[in-house]
Amino acid sequence: MDRDHHDESGAADTAATAARQVDRAERAAVTEDRHVGDLDLTSWRSRAGHAAAEGWAALGRRYGALPLLVVTLLVGIGIAATATWAASEVYDAVRASDDVAVLDRPVLDWMLTLRSPFADQAVTWWTDIAGTIGMPIVAVCFLVGFTVQRRAWTPLVLLVAASGGSLLMTVAGKDLIGRARPPLSDAVPPYEHSPSFPSGHTLNATVIVGTIVYLLILRQSRVVTRVWTIALGTLFVLSVGVSRVFLGHHWTTDVLAAWALGLAWLALVVTAHRLYLTALDRGAHPVQRGPAPAIR
Repeated sequence: MDRDHHDESGAADTAATAARQVDRAERAAVTEDRHVGDLDLTSWRSRAGHAAAEGWAALGRRYGALPLLVVTLLVGIGIAATATWAASEVYDAVRASDDVAVLDRPVLDWMLTLRSPFADQAVTWWTDIAGTIGMPIVAVCFLVGFTVQRRAWTPLVLLVAASGGSLLMTVAGKDLIGRARPPLSDAVPPYEHSPSFPSGHTLNATVIVGTIVYLLILRQSRVVTRVWTIALGTLFVLSVGVSRVFLGHHWTTDVLAAWALGLAWLALVVTAHRLYLTALDRGAHPVQRGPAPAIR
Protein backbone atom coordinates (compact mmCIF):
# COMPACT_ATOMS: atom_id res chain seq x y z
CA MET A 1 0.00 0.00 0.00
CA ASP A 2 2.80 2.38 0.94
CA ARG A 3 4.63 1.48 -2.24
CA ASP A 4 1.55 2.27 -4.33
CA HIS A 5 1.19 5.59 -2.54
CA HIS A 6 4.87 6.34 -3.17
CA ASP A 7 4.51 5.52 -6.89
CA GLU A 8 1.45 7.76 -7.19
CA SER A 9 3.22 10.57 -5.38
CA GLY A 10 6.26 10.19 -7.63
CA ALA A 11 4.10 10.30 -10.76
CA ALA A 12 2.29 13.36 -9.45
CA ASP A 13 5.60 15.08 -8.69
CA THR A 14 6.90 14.27 -12.16
CA ALA A 15 3.75 15.65 -13.77
CA ALA A 16 3.94 18.77 -11.62
CA THR A 17 7.60 19.29 -12.55
CA ALA A 18 6.81 18.89 -16.25
CA ALA A 19 3.94 21.37 -15.93
CA ARG A 20 6.22 23.91 -14.24
CA GLN A 21 8.80 23.49 -17.01
CA VAL A 22 6.10 24.11 -19.62
CA ASP A 23 4.97 27.15 -17.62
CA ARG A 24 8.46 28.66 -17.57
CA ALA A 25 9.14 27.99 -21.25
CA GLU A 26 5.77 29.22 -22.47
CA ARG A 27 5.75 32.27 -20.20
CA ALA A 28 9.20 33.18 -21.51
CA ALA A 29 7.55 33.28 -24.92
CA VAL A 30 5.46 36.25 -23.82
CA THR A 31 8.63 38.27 -23.28
CA GLU A 32 10.48 36.90 -26.29
CA ASP A 33 7.65 36.71 -28.83
CA ARG A 34 5.25 39.53 -28.03
CA HIS A 35 7.11 42.20 -30.01
CA VAL A 36 8.02 42.40 -33.68
CA GLY A 37 10.06 45.57 -33.72
CA ASP A 38 7.89 48.24 -32.13
CA LEU A 39 4.68 46.28 -32.72
CA ASP A 40 3.24 44.69 -29.57
CA LEU A 41 1.36 41.56 -30.64
CA THR A 42 -0.66 41.53 -27.39
CA SER A 43 -2.02 45.03 -28.03
CA TRP A 44 -5.37 45.18 -29.85
CA ARG A 45 -6.34 48.60 -31.15
CA SER A 46 -9.75 47.84 -32.60
CA ARG A 47 -12.76 47.47 -30.32
CA ALA A 48 -13.56 44.02 -31.72
CA GLY A 49 -9.97 42.85 -31.31
CA HIS A 50 -9.81 44.13 -27.75
CA ALA A 51 -13.07 42.39 -26.84
CA ALA A 52 -11.89 39.11 -28.41
CA ALA A 53 -8.57 39.35 -26.55
CA GLU A 54 -10.32 39.88 -23.21
CA GLY A 55 -12.59 36.92 -23.86
CA TRP A 56 -9.68 34.68 -24.84
CA ALA A 57 -7.72 35.75 -21.76
CA ALA A 58 -10.64 34.83 -19.51
CA LEU A 59 -11.00 31.44 -21.17
CA GLY A 60 -7.24 30.94 -20.93
CA ARG A 61 -7.29 31.55 -17.19
CA ARG A 62 -9.99 28.91 -16.85
CA TYR A 63 -8.89 26.22 -19.28
CA GLY A 64 -5.21 26.98 -19.99
CA ALA A 65 -3.72 29.03 -22.82
CA LEU A 66 -2.16 26.14 -24.77
CA PRO A 67 -5.33 24.00 -24.89
CA LEU A 68 -7.21 27.11 -25.96
CA LEU A 69 -4.67 27.70 -28.76
CA VAL A 70 -5.23 24.16 -30.03
CA VAL A 71 -9.01 24.60 -29.99
CA THR A 72 -8.71 28.00 -31.70
CA LEU A 73 -6.62 26.51 -34.50
CA LEU A 74 -9.06 23.62 -34.94
CA VAL A 75 -11.89 26.11 -35.29
CA GLY A 76 -9.69 28.05 -37.71
CA ILE A 77 -9.21 24.93 -39.83
CA GLY A 78 -12.99 24.66 -40.09
CA ILE A 79 -13.18 28.30 -41.15
CA ALA A 80 -10.42 27.73 -43.70
CA ALA A 81 -12.28 24.73 -45.15
CA THR A 82 -15.46 26.82 -45.40
CA ALA A 83 -13.50 29.61 -47.07
CA THR A 84 -12.17 27.09 -49.58
CA TRP A 85 -15.72 26.01 -50.40
CA ALA A 86 -16.78 29.65 -50.78
CA ALA A 87 -13.77 30.34 -53.01
CA SER A 88 -14.68 27.37 -55.18
CA GLU A 89 -18.21 28.69 -55.63
CA VAL A 90 -16.95 32.15 -56.57
CA TYR A 91 -14.34 30.65 -58.87
CA ASP A 92 -16.96 28.54 -60.64
CA ALA A 93 -19.09 31.62 -61.26
CA VAL A 94 -16.15 33.65 -62.55
CA ARG A 95 -14.86 30.83 -64.72
CA ALA A 96 -18.28 30.44 -66.30
CA SER A 97 -18.02 34.00 -67.65
CA ASP A 98 -14.33 33.46 -68.55
CA ASP A 99 -13.36 36.71 -66.75
CA VAL A 100 -10.31 35.25 -64.97
CA ALA A 101 -9.52 32.18 -67.03
CA VAL A 102 -8.79 34.44 -69.99
CA LEU A 103 -5.38 34.95 -68.35
CA ASP A 104 -4.49 31.29 -68.30
CA ARG A 105 -3.77 30.44 -71.92
CA PRO A 106 -1.79 33.60 -72.79
CA VAL A 107 0.43 33.26 -69.71
CA LEU A 108 1.13 29.58 -70.41
CA ASP A 109 1.92 30.35 -74.05
CA TRP A 110 4.44 32.95 -72.91
CA MET A 111 6.00 30.49 -70.45
CA LEU A 112 6.47 28.01 -73.33
CA THR A 113 8.77 30.49 -75.06
CA LEU A 114 11.06 30.61 -72.00
CA ARG A 115 11.74 26.89 -71.78
CA SER A 116 14.98 25.09 -72.48
CA PRO A 117 16.35 21.72 -71.34
CA PHE A 118 18.44 23.38 -68.62
CA ALA A 119 15.64 25.67 -67.43
CA ASP A 120 13.15 22.79 -67.36
CA GLN A 121 15.46 20.67 -65.22
CA ALA A 122 16.38 23.51 -62.86
CA VAL A 123 12.77 24.61 -62.33
CA THR A 124 11.66 21.00 -61.79
CA TRP A 125 14.31 20.61 -59.09
CA TRP A 126 13.24 23.87 -57.47
CA THR A 127 9.52 23.09 -57.46
CA ASP A 128 10.20 19.67 -55.93
CA ILE A 129 11.38 21.45 -52.76
CA ALA A 130 7.75 22.46 -52.22
CA GLY A 131 6.43 19.01 -53.14
CA THR A 132 5.02 16.18 -51.06
CA ILE A 133 8.50 15.09 -49.99
CA GLY A 134 10.49 18.33 -49.92
CA MET A 135 8.07 20.52 -47.98
CA PRO A 136 7.54 18.07 -45.09
CA ILE A 137 11.32 17.73 -44.75
CA VAL A 138 11.70 21.52 -44.58
CA ALA A 139 8.87 21.76 -42.03
CA VAL A 140 10.27 18.98 -39.81
CA CYS A 141 13.79 20.46 -39.82
CA PHE A 142 12.55 23.86 -38.69
CA LEU A 143 10.11 22.24 -36.28
CA VAL A 144 12.86 20.32 -34.50
CA GLY A 145 15.04 23.42 -34.41
CA PHE A 146 12.29 25.62 -32.98
CA THR A 147 11.22 23.07 -30.38
CA VAL A 148 14.76 22.37 -29.16
CA GLN A 149 15.77 26.02 -29.11
CA ARG A 150 12.67 27.36 -27.38
CA ARG A 151 11.83 24.31 -25.26
CA ALA A 152 8.14 25.03 -25.85
CA TRP A 153 5.23 23.37 -27.59
CA THR A 154 3.97 26.47 -29.39
CA PRO A 155 6.05 26.07 -32.62
CA LEU A 156 4.92 22.43 -32.86
CA VAL A 157 1.26 23.36 -32.46
CA LEU A 158 1.45 26.22 -34.96
CA LEU A 159 3.34 24.34 -37.68
CA VAL A 160 1.28 21.16 -37.40
CA ALA A 161 -1.99 23.12 -37.47
CA ALA A 162 -0.79 25.29 -40.36
CA SER A 163 0.27 22.25 -42.37
CA GLY A 164 -2.90 20.32 -41.59
CA GLY A 165 -5.12 23.22 -42.57
CA SER A 166 -3.20 23.75 -45.79
CA LEU A 167 -3.53 20.06 -46.72
CA LEU A 168 -7.26 20.10 -45.96
CA MET A 169 -7.77 23.21 -48.10
CA THR A 170 -5.84 21.65 -50.99
CA VAL A 171 -7.82 18.40 -50.92
CA ALA A 172 -11.15 20.21 -50.50
CA GLY A 173 -10.43 22.62 -53.34
CA LYS A 174 -9.41 19.87 -55.76
CA ASP A 175 -12.47 17.75 -54.92
CA LEU A 176 -14.91 20.68 -55.16
CA ILE A 177 -13.63 22.09 -58.47
CA GLY A 178 -12.10 19.07 -60.22
CA ARG A 179 -10.45 21.33 -62.77
CA ALA A 180 -8.34 19.71 -65.49
CA ARG A 181 -4.67 20.59 -65.66
CA PRO A 182 -3.08 22.11 -68.77
CA PRO A 183 -2.66 19.65 -71.66
CA LEU A 184 0.19 17.18 -71.25
CA SER A 185 1.60 18.43 -74.55
CA ASP A 186 2.28 21.76 -72.81
CA ALA A 187 3.70 20.25 -69.60
CA VAL A 188 7.21 19.23 -68.56
CA PRO A 189 7.48 15.64 -67.23
CA PRO A 190 7.04 14.08 -64.76
CA TYR A 191 3.33 14.68 -65.35
CA GLU A 192 0.74 15.16 -62.63
CA HIS A 193 -2.84 13.93 -62.93
CA SER A 194 -4.69 15.18 -59.84
CA PRO A 195 -7.16 18.09 -60.24
CA SER A 196 -5.53 21.42 -60.95
CA PHE A 197 -7.33 23.89 -58.63
CA PRO A 198 -5.77 25.06 -56.35
CA SER A 199 -2.02 24.57 -56.70
CA GLY A 200 -1.08 22.40 -53.73
CA HIS A 201 2.63 23.22 -54.03
CA THR A 202 1.87 26.94 -53.92
CA LEU A 203 -0.68 26.73 -51.11
CA ASN A 204 1.53 24.58 -48.89
CA ALA A 205 4.60 26.72 -49.53
CA THR A 206 2.65 29.90 -48.70
CA VAL A 207 1.36 28.54 -45.40
CA ILE A 208 4.33 26.52 -44.16
CA VAL A 209 7.05 28.97 -45.20
CA GLY A 210 4.88 31.85 -44.01
CA THR A 211 4.56 30.24 -40.57
CA ILE A 212 8.31 29.57 -40.43
CA VAL A 213 9.05 33.20 -41.37
CA TYR A 214 6.65 34.40 -38.67
CA LEU A 215 8.29 32.23 -36.00
CA LEU A 216 11.75 33.40 -37.10
CA ILE A 217 11.05 37.13 -37.01
CA LEU A 218 9.58 36.83 -33.51
CA ARG A 219 13.13 36.25 -32.22
CA GLN A 220 15.00 38.60 -34.58
CA SER A 221 15.92 41.93 -33.03
CA ARG A 222 17.50 43.63 -36.04
CA VAL A 223 15.27 45.24 -38.65
CA VAL A 224 17.56 44.27 -41.51
CA THR A 225 17.44 40.61 -40.45
CA ARG A 226 13.65 40.62 -40.35
CA VAL A 227 13.47 42.33 -43.74
CA TRP A 228 15.77 39.75 -45.31
CA THR A 229 13.84 36.87 -43.71
CA ILE A 230 10.51 38.18 -45.03
CA ALA A 231 12.01 38.96 -48.46
CA LEU A 232 13.56 35.50 -48.87
CA GLY A 233 10.40 33.76 -47.69
CA THR A 234 8.27 35.82 -50.07
CA LEU A 235 10.65 35.18 -52.96
CA PHE A 236 10.50 31.44 -52.32
CA VAL A 237 6.68 31.40 -52.23
CA LEU A 238 6.40 33.51 -55.39
CA SER A 239 8.98 31.44 -57.25
CA VAL A 240 7.20 28.18 -56.38
CA GLY A 241 3.95 29.54 -57.76
CA VAL A 242 5.59 30.74 -60.96
CA SER A 243 7.37 27.40 -61.37
CA ARG A 244 4.04 25.57 -61.43
CA VAL A 245 2.87 27.64 -64.39
CA PHE A 246 6.28 27.48 -66.11
CA LEU A 247 6.21 23.68 -66.04
CA GLY A 248 2.64 23.56 -67.35
CA HIS A 249 1.43 21.75 -64.21
CA HIS A 250 -1.08 24.46 -63.27
CA TRP A 251 -2.99 27.33 -64.77
CA THR A 252 -2.21 30.87 -63.57
CA THR A 253 -5.55 31.16 -61.78
CA ASP A 254 -4.78 27.96 -59.81
CA VAL A 255 -1.69 29.67 -58.43
CA LEU A 256 -3.43 33.00 -57.76
CA ALA A 257 -6.15 31.20 -55.79
CA ALA A 258 -3.56 29.22 -53.83
CA TRP A 259 -1.74 32.40 -52.81
CA ALA A 260 -5.00 34.01 -51.68
CA LEU A 261 -6.20 30.97 -49.71
CA GLY A 262 -2.75 30.42 -48.18
CA LEU A 263 -2.46 34.03 -47.00
CA ALA A 264 -5.96 33.89 -45.49
CA TRP A 265 -5.14 30.72 -43.52
CA LEU A 266 -1.76 32.13 -42.48
CA ALA A 267 -3.52 35.23 -41.13
CA LEU A 268 -5.78 32.99 -39.01
CA VAL A 269 -2.76 31.09 -37.63
CA VAL A 270 -0.96 34.32 -36.68
CA THR A 271 -4.13 35.73 -35.09
CA ALA A 272 -4.56 32.54 -33.02
CA HIS A 273 -0.97 32.89 -31.78
CA ARG A 274 -1.52 36.56 -30.91
CA LEU A 275 -4.57 35.59 -28.85
CA TYR A 276 -2.48 32.91 -27.13
CA LEU A 277 0.24 35.43 -26.23
CA THR A 278 -2.41 37.85 -25.00
CA ALA A 279 -3.98 35.20 -22.77
CA LEU A 280 -0.57 34.38 -21.24
CA ASP A 281 0.22 38.06 -20.75
CA ARG A 282 -3.05 38.54 -18.87
CA GLY A 283 -2.58 35.77 -16.37
CA ALA A 284 -3.57 32.52 -18.09
CA HIS A 285 -1.55 29.37 -17.43
CA PRO A 286 0.02 27.70 -20.48
CA VAL A 287 -1.55 24.37 -19.49
CA GLN A 288 -4.76 23.66 -17.66
CA ARG A 289 -4.41 23.55 -13.92
CA GLY A 290 -6.18 20.56 -12.48
CA PRO A 291 -7.06 19.98 -8.82
CA ALA A 292 -4.32 18.85 -6.48
CA PRO A 293 -4.02 15.06 -6.25
CA ALA A 294 -5.85 13.55 -3.34
CA ILE A 295 -3.69 12.23 -0.48
CA ARG A 296 -4.50 8.69 0.46
